[in-house]
Amino acid sequence: MNTTDYLAEVDRYSAHNYHPLPLVLERGEGAWVWDVEGNKYLDCLAAYSAINQGHCHPALVKAAKDQIDRLTLTSRAFHNDQMGPFLHELCDLTGYEKALPMNSGAEAVETAIKAVRRWGYRVKGIPSDQAEIIVCENNFHGRTTTIVSFSTEHSYNADFGPFTPGFEVIPYGDVKALEAAITPNTAAFMVEPLQGEGGVIVPPDGYLAQAADVCKSNNVLLVADEIQTGLGRTGKMFCSEWDGVKPDVMIVGKALSGGMYPVSAMLADDDVMSVFGPGDHGSTFGGNPLGAAIARAALRVLVDEKLPERALALGDWFMKELRDLDSPHVAEVRGRGLMVGVVIKEESGTARPFCEALMKKGILAKETHEQVVRFAPPLVVEKADLKWALEPIAEVLAATTRVA
Repeated sequence: MNTTDYLAEVDRYSAHNYHPLPLVLERGEGAWVWDVEGNKYLDCLAAYSAINQGHCHPALVKAAKDQIDRLTLTSRAFHNDQMGPFLHELCDLTGYEKALPMNSGAEAVETAIKAVRRWGYRVKGIPSDQAEIIVCENNFHGRTTTIVSFSTEHSYNADFGPFTPGFEVIPYGDVKALEAAITPNTAAFMVEPLQGEGGVIVPPDGYLAQAADVCKSNNVLLVADEIQTGLGRTGKMFCSEWDGVKPDVMIVGKALSGGMYPVSAMLADDDVMSVFGPGDHGSTFGGNPLGAAIARAALRVLVDEKLPERALALGDWFMKELRDLDSPHVAEVRGRGLMVGVVIKEESGTARPFCEALMKKGILAKETHEQVVRFAPPLVVEKADLKWALEPIAEVLAATTRVA
């Protein structure tokens, strides 16, 4: 089968809920991938930051193969010899007392929502079924019915109602709006330290620290969704560290397993996590030995290979180089670490044609929020690879006519 055959097959048998670039990948190594025609591409998306450790990292492959030969699933009806060490190592890395393992990022967000609501009732004393959670405009926390209930992106929730109540939406990066939105029934403020899917939007310096102070003074839990921004992506192990903040609750996923297997977790101290008792919440696959073994290896790679430090150095350099291109189509280059957004001017069209043009030159990037080309390669990417990429990026962004 060739590319045309594969695309036709997907078109025939898959729901049309994605708009991928028209290529079919079959192999990956480090920051590079190959399609079924043998063409080589620099991956500048890293599966939405799930592959921070690079494609098929040998340590993760070995961990997966070794564990597959031993034991893959027990459910939480029994203990296994990988989950405890995994949660121990994750808590040591993050500084939290407890972790609750799940699979997808959306599951971890749902877990956090349940936890902070129950905390609101049982600890803060909010009247039953009156708990409120404050969230931000332009947020992206997943695709479940409850999560899209508080999305401000019309395409995420159109005709999926009725929606889950209990959420108050405020502008992103606005501490005064947060203060004004808090009521006696506010249990938590859930926020992305940097909005990735929303267009790589970096909040004002000190925003998260100020938000943490407001939450603390009002007995409100600060919940940081670090699913995309965490685990080295923004040049710190967690993006919250840019403001010196340890959130009350942190949500992690994606790179927690280096793209090898779905693993996510909610992290908190005992005062929050103790609201769960046996039977209150769970997942058949959450904490399974295969996922836990892979995640342990993924965490070791992040630390041993100093990937957050690598992201910081390469990201600062790469953003400067992109800004120096001085493209007539670019309104702004923004980001932190190796989460970089190139904002396309509206008069130059949308970001999609630029991504398609980059694909033809061997670079895989993806548009987000219509106007932004996101560059977020695996953190193992070599500086020489990014230097190579700058020339075709410059050619695409310097086109004198509108890209089509």
